[in-house]
Amino acid sequence: MSGLDGRVALVTGGSRGVGRAIARRLAADGAAVAVNYRRDDAAARETVAAIEADGGKAAAYQAAIGDDEAVQAMTAAVQADLGDVDILVSNAGTASRGRSVADTEPDEYLRLMSVHTLGPLALIRALLPAMRTRSRADIVVVSSAITGHAPPFSAPYTMAKAALEAAARTLAREERARGIRVNIVAPGLVATDMGERLVRAVDGRALHDLDARSPFGRVCLPEDVAGVVAFLVSADSGYVTGQRLVVDGGGPDLGIL
Repeated sequence: MSGLDGRVALVTGGSRGVGRAIARRLAADGAAVAVNYRRDDAAARETVAAIEADGGKAAAYQAAIGDDEAVQAMTAAVQADLGDVDILVSNAGTASRGRSVADTEPDEYLRLMSVHTLGPLALIRALLPAMRTRSRADIVVVSSAITGHAPPFSAPYTMAKAALEAAARTLAREERARGIRVNIVAPGLVATDMGERLVRAVDGRALHDLDARSPFGRVCLPEDVAGVVAFLVSADSGYVTGQRLVVDGGGPDLGIL
């Protein structure tokens, strides 16, 4: 794949898990990377330090996606420090409380929509004017394979991710004449702290207890997702937009999340 030299990437939720792997991969491919985080300053600085140790360029920026004022301040700081963003990876997210539709209050739906849909769209609106001036720009939204099968006790999360996917597909058609590609990456269960908590909450097992029964003999790793994102923002995907790539090893086997 072609390098990303001269490009500036903003990865939301970039301090840990999938976001950290994406930030490190894009930096390794040559992009200057803005690592966004909500509150874990130490983790964000560790990510930046790891990128710099590998010879890359990165800086950390605090802002809660969904806080429009903080997002505006962050985008201005990134532009001043690194230049105009031409790669956005919208990865920041949070889990829902795992209640049934009947037991979920309206504020839970609003909270998840703010973080997973309305917040990312506000960030995209802030970045689009500069993106439109570039010869190429990319937006990748990290969704979830969960939108394809809507399991019980997941409605707020599933609905918010599905709404984000709908907006991304629409945006892809609206912006392709300006050279902006918009794509969706939808991982299944990934070996992260959040994945570990999910597995323990569902059946008490450790996440890697599922390795032997998972596709290819292991649970998906953050680096698997990062590789797909790297492809989508590379020159090799120049004719790819409006697509949803599922990263779940072809679907979970029976009995696996």
